[in-house]
Amino acid sequence: MLELAIVLLILLAVYILIIYNKLTKQKLRVKQSKSGIDVYLQQRFDLIPNLVSCVKKYCEYEKELLSEITELRSLYKENKNLEIGKELNEKLTSLIAVAENYPDLKADGQFVNLEKNLLKMESQLQAARRLYNIEVTSLNTIICSFPSSVIAKAFGFEVEKLFEIEDLNAKINVKVEM
Repeated sequence: MLELAIVLLILLAVYILIIYNKLTKQKLRVKQSKSGIDVYLQQRFDLIPNLVSCVKKYCEYEKELLSEITELRSLYKENKNLEIGKELNEKLTSLIAVAENYPDLKADGQFVNLEKNLLKMESQLQAARRLYNIEVTSLNTIICSFPSSVIAKAFGFEVEKLFEIEDLNAKINVKVEM
């Protein structure tokens, strides 16, 4: 009888260890996919000064928008906050929409190249966000499923938030003509 209890305790300890390792591995995958978003945001943000300077010479009226974009870019570099990244995304969408009002700007080769690079970056960023949400969903499923939920709670694992764009306008694709 004592031997059976020892075997059961050992099996329970092994099970807890397996679940703990599974949770840890998934948590690291979430962190890695969030880092992927940061990498693409950084690449996109590196394009912003060039885009802003190119647009400045055409649209004197949009100085406030350009200033906001520059400020948000700086804030993101300091904080690496995804919320700031979302806000910057909205402002960039507005900037591309503003460009529609300036035919000379749309014909400028530098602007067209920057716009193409920005659209490519947006596509990569969208893929990174999807990967992040997949990893978060996987982690949250483990955390919320019984009996792993008991182990997750005991070791302090918490449900992660999905990456979402709250502003309905930011979800709408901007029509870009080249």
